[in-house]
Amino acid sequence: MMFAASCIEWVADAIDCDYQQVFKRMDKVGLIDNYIIASYDVLHLESRQNITNDIIQTLQLWESQNDKQDS
Repeated sequence: MMFAASCIEWVADAIDCDYQQVFKRMDKVGLIDNYIIASYDVLHLESRQNITNDIIQTLQLWESQNDKQDS
């Protein structure tokens, strides 16, 4: 869980957003459990910058897919 918390903070810093808002966004689309924790073995080997960029892109993609499903 420390890795997931770090990822949330890194993304929040990168997009200049409150970490609680980032957590809510990630939680809403299931990104924490279904991506960050599920992909820990691969993700934790990457640099902080690569992890952050990857998670931001994944979050945006999952949110857009979630928005389409809600429509």
